[in-house]
Amino acid sequence: MQISVVTPYWQDRDPAENLALAQLTDRLGYPELWMGEMATYDAFAFATAVGLNTQQIQLAVGPLAVSVRTPMTIAMGAASVADLTGRATSIALGASSVVVVEEWHGRDRERTATHMDETAQIVRSLLDGEKAQLEGELARCQGYRLRLNAPGSALTIAAFSPAAVRTAARRADRMLLNMVTPASLAALRDQLQAAANAAGRETPRVAVWLPTAVDPSRESIDQLKRGIVGYLAAPGYGEMMAAAGFEELVAFARTRPHPRELLAAMPDALIAAVGLLGSESEVAAQLEDYKAAGADEVCIVPATAGDDLGKRTLSALK
Repeated sequence: MQISVVTPYWQDRDPAENLALAQLTDRLGYPELWMGEMATYDAFAFATAVGLNTQQIQLAVGPLAVSVRTPMTIAMGAASVADLTGRATSIALGASSVVVVEEWHGRDRERTATHMDETAQIVRSLLDGEKAQLEGELARCQGYRLRLNAPGSALTIAAFSPAAVRTAARRADRMLLNMVTPASLAALRDQLQAAANAAGRETPRVAVWLPTAVDPSRESIDQLKRGIVGYLAAPGYGEMMAAAGFEELVAFARTRPHPRELLAAMPDALIAAVGLLGSESEVAAQLEDYKAAGADEVCIVPATAGDDLGKRTLSALK
């Protein structure tokens, strides 16, 4: 099982620390760094900076919301990073949330399953240097190719819903799951395998993003808990956490309390249920649980509060 790193973009930290964290990750010899997109750096700009300021680490950009970026801009961005850095660059596609798509970007978040499937097809063609070809809602986005391309770049689909899992089975090299329990991972892995068999494809690899802190301080735990607050009432995530034994907390979250009240009600054990938390031996045991549940790759989202650049966590897991 591969262990990779995700740049965390903690809202309570200087965004520039993510570049320093990327350099530390590279020096420690991790094979891949995932770079999503929050309210700080553009994902492709940051990935280029990382590639130009590190030695060997492979770059994974995304998940990028398919309702926000066009297939052409996604493929162009990935090919640009690969060309400018000389580094293997993979791309991840996702649906994102209503808040990000509709409130931040003013775009409609509709028919995301269809949009995801069609975007994946076009991006794959363009990265391979082929003309975009498609029949469907995005059929007008075809008949052209990019001057830059990145053949062999892995295509990842961020999934949670059954429709997204089916798209991953048909189109992706990897399926990405964010913050799941081992039980939920096992169930989604089974769905993926069944869908891949039906599509006549090999089952894509499964990667999971997990909030992580080894030998955590109080600051580290609180930082990880703040990152979960917004998920407790979300469809799918709430049910998963309720099944893990946090029914009352999820019910409270769905009364829409102030985030401070919800944070105060969250037990530390919630982090260990959907991530990695504890001593080195405890985290090692949790990693084995995820491996047994079907994870091919665990992508750690390290706490940096109380652990500068996540050094303690990154060094321990390496």
